Amino acid sequence: MLVPLDRALLEGDPHALALRFDLPHGEPWGWALAQALLSAHALARTLARAEPPGLLALVEEELTRLRELRERLRERHPLADLGVRPASSGEWAALKALEEGGARDLARVYREHGRAPFVCHAAFVWNDRLEPVPHPEPAELGDLVGYAHQKKELVRLAERFLSGKPVPPTLLYGARGSGKSTAARALLSAFAERGLRFVELFPEGLFYLPELYEELRGLPYRFVLFLDDLALDPGDERTAKLKSLLEGSLFARPANTWILATTNRRNLVRETWADREGPAAWDTEEELRSLADRFGVVITFPPFDRERYLKAVAHHLGRPLDERIQEAALRFAAQGRGFSGRTARHFAELFG
Repeated sequence: MLVPLDRALLEGDPHALALRFDLPHGEPWGWALAQALLSAHALARTLARAEPPGLLALVEEELTRLRELRERLRERHPLADLGVRPASSGEWAALKALEEGGARDLARVYREHGRAPFVCHAAFVWNDRLEPVPHPEPAELGDLVGYAHQKKELVRLAERFLSGKPVPPTLLYGARGSGKSTAARALLSAFAERGLRFVELFPEGLFYLPELYEELRGLPYRFVLFLDDLALDPGDERTAKLKSLLEGSLFARPANTWILATTNRRNLVRETWADREGPAAWDTEEELRSLADRFGVVITFPPFDRERYLKAVAHHLGRPLDERIQEAALRFAAQGRGFSGRTARHFAELFG
């Protein structure tokens, strides 16, 4: 087989495979085998680049065996229910290649749709390995009140990126709670259907970023590599690692990736009072600024004022504010929370 299938597939509980799809035609085993094809990573990488005749012949044989296996499974488990989500266009294409096509059709699926898990998911996290996020936190650009220019610029960059043009590493800089992270995550909601994928990088994952680059290189998707709330300590090895990977590393960043980060710190790296004094102060300041300099685009989110805050409250509540609600919203902000988009959202959640 192209991919080892659990013996439970043939001998036991149909749920043992842990494959979950929404199957409108009630034929889950066909989808299970199509998913097996999409999980054949080595085969997908090879056929996406070339179609060696000998390998195509072997794939034709395997497709025949998979079809025979599907017929046996259909007899034993004709209506097994594995469904919790709609199938993606890539899964439909893999099933069609299994049902009606041949090895060249499967090669076309790999070129156009890639492989699992990218065919099935749009959001991921990366530490030392890639993990899909089945249910990402929803975010919409419309939820950002008072930042029309910033949203327009971010969408312009995303459109450029999706058109195949390069976009330099981009930094969203602004006050706490101003909506930087929401703006970044909203790109996934806006552009996932056009092939955008979103990978959130945890700090420790910076050490393994070259491995992620090789995982994503050549796939038919465009990947936002997202670093949220970026602030590193002086002397932290992750600072040097990120600087070299942004610019100056031997590891070439794939053309289908765009680094997007947020911070509320001007210099990104936390300063100490000792950094500001003594003969080496200038060198320290240059080192602290050198990471920020590697971001070719900076989009600034200015802090909320009273007017913008109240507009955000009205937006999240979905109605104009009467005097009573306005006073309550201002008291809520005055209790140490301050004016911000986050405060407005929290107020609406509590009092809406």
